[in-house]
Amino acid sequence: MRAALLAAALLLAGCARGSAEPGVTLRFWAMGREGEVVQELVDEFEQAHPGLRVVVQQIPWGAAHEKLLTAYVGRSTPDLAQLGNTWVSEFAALNAIAPLDDRIEASAEIAPDSFFPGIWDTNVIDGTTYGVPWYVDTRVLFYRSDLLAEAGYDSVPGTWDGWREAMEAIRRIGGPERYPIFLPTNEYTPWIVFGLAAGSPLLRERDTRGAFGGPAYRRAAAFYLDLFRRGLAPAVQGASIANLYQEFERGTIAMYITGPWNLGEFRRRLSPAMQSSWSTSPLPGPDGVESGVSTAGGSSLVLFRGSRHPEEAWRLIEFLSTAEAQARFFRLTGDLPAHRAAWRDTALTSDPHLRTFEAQLTRVVSTPKIPEWEQISLK
Repeated sequence: MRAALLAAALLLAGCARGSAEPGVTLRFWAMGREGEVVQELVDEFEQAHPGLRVVVQQIPWGAAHEKLLTAYVGRSTPDLAQLGNTWVSEFAALNAIAPLDDRIEASAEIAPDSFFPGIWDTNVIDGTTYGVPWYVDTRVLFYRSDLLAEAGYDSVPGTWDGWREAMEAIRRIGGPERYPIFLPTNEYTPWIVFGLAAGSPLLRERDTRGAFGGPAYRRAAAFYLDLFRRGLAPAVQGASIANLYQEFERGTIAMYITGPWNLGEFRRRLSPAMQSSWSTSPLPGPDGVESGVSTAGGSSLVLFRGSRHPEEAWRLIEFLSTAEAQARFFRLTGDLPAHRAAWRDTALTSDPHLRTFEAQLTRVVSTPKIPEWEQISLK
């Protein structure tokens, strides 16, 4: 019923705006599983726009960045594509993607304030908007709620000092072979998250140098390193723990900063008896929960300058950006919606773990919006 109503509404909207140019074919590149699943939504879009065909090309995430750059150099870019939002600045600098401010201003479907502010900001480069958020990603704290309760806490404290004290309490009841938190030494995300929370810009001198010697980042680094010095986190790489979920259930580790993909893994890999003993929390901050920011990740929809059918491509972006379409996309993929109204869908409101992500998404910050960020993040 939901799909039929959505298709009917889109059909009426398409008629009101005029039918698509006969015989138009749009090329849409999407990555990974999203490229498989989005076809179901595209079928509805095509039904609502007779004469318009969309060819979806699925690209593996590992090859996506290189393929997009190759297509740009060869002048064979698609009409529109899914773009990791940390890539937006790079393709904007190449002049490969079109600015969207005029289209957004005239749109009845897309309004910036309908999206999480920090996520929307990842698409704004030097005051110009180049993408529309499609789905979002961020990091929160997964933790053993039973161990925290045993240590005398009914929730994760909101400040770094309080959080560290709670970890100390967990360590006292767990013993030396157990660690309150796992911070793999080969993962850079905690360094970024803590730095952003402390107010560090991460880069300085017009984004040409690291800002790691500044007081804000030094405060974050001091907190991070202190967790290892106090024995609250094991100084090992991620691969040193063969089965994270097993060790989490055993109580070897009690907390882990990770993303929404692990919700399904925790439900599948932890025993039924453990399902009531873990929870999620927004990240604490240096000065309280409001300063506990996280990364603004996810993917956006962009329109390439080389598109021969920009009006039709924009219609598809508008359709995929509606709350209804994004709620359906969540049900199909598990990808978290960027449109805030989509979070009123019962599939999201009924899950307390997902509500944690919604709360955290109101406090996310973009990593530096520079063309070289993809290279930096891979070093």
